[in-house]
Amino acid sequence: MTLSRLLLLGTLTATVIGCAPFKPDTSIPVSLVKSPNFDQRRPNLVILHHTTNDTAERALQTLTTPVRAVSSHFLIARDGRIIQLVEENARAWHAGKSWWGGQTDINSASIGIELDNNGNEPFAEPQISSLLALLDDLRTRHKIPAANFIGHADVAPTRKNDPSIFFPWQRLAQYGFGLWCDRPFPPAPTDFDLQLALQALGYDPSTPEASRSAFRLHYVRSESPLTDEEEKSLAYCLLQQKAIPTQPVLPLDSIPAAVR
Repeated sequence: MTLSRLLLLGTLTATVIGCAPFKPDTSIPVSLVKSPNFDQRRPNLVILHHTTNDTAERALQTLTTPVRAVSSHFLIARDGRIIQLVEENARAWHAGKSWWGGQTDINSASIGIELDNNGNEPFAEPQISSLLALLDDLRTRHKIPAANFIGHADVAPTRKNDPSIFFPWQRLAQYGFGLWCDRPFPPAPTDFDLQLALQALGYDPSTPEASRSAFRLHYVRSESPLTDEEEKSLAYCLLQQKAIPTQPVLPLDSIPAAVR
């Protein structure tokens, strides 16, 4: 099936769902009186993934096939095309079993973005430009804090390693999407506990080694590994940024426009 036909099928499906009548959520007998006093959920996290596929068409098939039971709110192709698959106020199935900051149902609190990338290649420039534009739009509309732009590996460190080591976290943080600290890091207090720090950042304390590996995947870009003290200092720096958010290094008006 071609990409255009898949997109058409998704549009028709969304139209049918959008016209669905108000129905009870329970199977027991109830009366229906619809109140106007409600609003939609407001996601507070953005989870970034790579697809592991070689083409956007293959990824789109995976994300729209019922038997696979996996989806995301957006898919961004290598050429920068942005495809929306699930409404933002709906719960897409992208994070799976996960944990972040005490939350265990990450799908209910997040927007999932899949990047067309096999995990063993740099991310294409048109793709990152579109991602930056989309993140800016999501942050503006949903008031998502900088610390809440994270990766799949961060919330599921025992199962996932995406987005890969090639993902430009530092560049995103320059625009205020995620945290970042460059060397030299400020020295951590002498009694600084790294595991408690990782938990304070959001990582699962029940999987300390996996969480530490995910932390390194996200924040360490040096060819030489950090010493234990440097790793503590990095975590300390990130906690300071989370507590007192800094202004983006690059002006927001320099964010590239999405590729249409």
